[in-house]
This record gives sequence, C-alpha cells and structure tokens, in this order.
Amino acid sequence: MSGKDRVCVGAISGAFGVKGEVRLKSYCADPAAIADYAPLYSEDGSRSFDLVLTGVLNNGLSARMSGIVSREDAEAAKGLRLFADRARLPKLDDDEYYHADLIGLTVLDAGGNRIGQVKAVLNHGASDLLEVMGPGMKTPLLVPFTLAVVPTVDIAGGRLIVDLPDEI
Repeated sequence: MSGKDRVCVGAISGAFGVKGEVRLKSYCADPAAIADYAPLYSEDGSRSFDLVLTGVLNNGLSARMSGIVSREDAEAAKGLRLFADRARLPKLDDDEYYHADLIGLTVLDAGGNRIGQVKAVLNHGASDLLEVMGPGMKTPLLVPFTLAVVPTVDIAGGRLIVDLPDEI
C-alpha cells in the first residue's frame, strides 16, 4: 500500500504496567474508535498490530497490542506512530480533511502567489495550525486552519489558498 492509502490514527506514548500494555494516544475524534480501525500498521508497513483497549488514562488510553508482550517491548515501542487503512476510516464531509491529505499541499495567497508547502498539521488544543515552509523562510509560518483564513482547499489540485490576517 502507498502512504496515501494509510492515515496516522495514533501513537504509542509509553508502557503501562508490567505486562506489556501500552499507553496509547489516539488522534481520532472519538479516541476509542482507534480500535475499530485495527489492524494498525507501523509507518513503513513492516509491522501490523491487533489492538484491544483496556482502559482510559489521563491523556490517552491503555491497550494490549499483538507482538508487544512485555514492559520492555512496550517501552521500546514508545513513539511508534500507528496507521490505519484509509478504507477502514469513516467518510468525511466536504469540509473535513485528514491531516495526511493536507501535508504536501502547495500554499498560495489570495493573489495566486506561492507562499510554500504544508509540512505539518499541528494542534495544541485550540484549533489546527498549518505549518508552512517556503523559499527563504528560516522558520515555519503557522497558519490557523479556519474557513476565514483558509477559504479554499483543493486536494485534487494539490493546493490551498490562504487569506492571511495582517498580524501573522
């Protein structure tokens, strides 16, 4: 499968207990839904995991995952990003996007001038921010991913248009 056929739905954030359970951070709108999308895969697709949720923790979930049977295995897996087959994920409304679909899009201003390319989608609690890098930029431009600032998202055309506020 190609990278576009899978979407990152979570990550292992550490070990939980001594019997191989992991701390799991879910990127799903309903965190527990991550179990519905199993099997989950490592980014390179070399490993697959069945998943059983075992509890709710502060900032995440606890889970048992196939192939992780000890605390040492769980600690070694810390930081592993987990991907689900896109076909298993719910269909989105017209104004909703998976982060994976936004990364790599060309960013244009309202006049059609190229600003850069989306390198990441960040969320620190309030709303999504697009991290944009372009020619001559030493630091990324952080663009609020709102309809007012990003009125056009053209996934098929590989671009989005931003109407930057003066204070950015």
